[in-house]
Amino acid sequence: MQDPILFALTVLLILGTPGPTNTLLAAAGGTVGFRRALPLVPAEAGGYLISIHAIGLALGPVIASRPEVALGLRLAVGAYLLLLAAKLWRRGAVDLSTAPVTPRQVFVTTLLNPKAIVFALGVIPFGAERWWPYTLGFLGLLAGVALAWIALGAVLGRAAGAVGRAGLVPRVGAAAVGAFAILLVAGPLLR
Repeated sequence: MQDPILFALTVLLILGTPGPTNTLLAAAGGTVGFRRALPLVPAEAGGYLISIHAIGLALGPVIASRPEVALGLRLAVGAYLLLLAAKLWRRGAVDLSTAPVTPRQVFVTTLLNPKAIVFALGVIPFGAERWWPYTLGFLGLLAGVALAWIALGAVLGRAAGAVGRAGLVPRVGAAAVGAFAILLVAGPLLR
């Protein structure tokens, strides 16, 4: 995909779609506020950069030719997300002054995010001579979308706190991450 406008719109659409990483960003914004959740943005960027480049430059042909590898990856990611959802759920009942979402969790979740496969094999033009400007554009768009998810979470967190339901924020995030895990695992099994 080498048309810059189509590239930007595609990246925004994919990154803006709710998923495990965005859920974690929103949950963090909702529990610790916008400013304290900002360290999660570089964690997301690092996870995507490593995953996209590993897939796009090395693993893509293996994943494309061996469906069992893709299935194994989906199952592993689903298991990780279920564990993360359980941890977030438990955090909903404790003191929220500490971050319920860590940069490490966002990094690993993003590293394993299935969206990286789409970016690596269909959006970032690794076959083009100058693919690196698209990577830089991706990072700029990622930062904007991540900040929007954190801001949305912060607004929802303030609203929940105003009615005495601040503990609900990480639990809603946990339920969403758990739902993504189940969809990720059940999807290929239902075919």
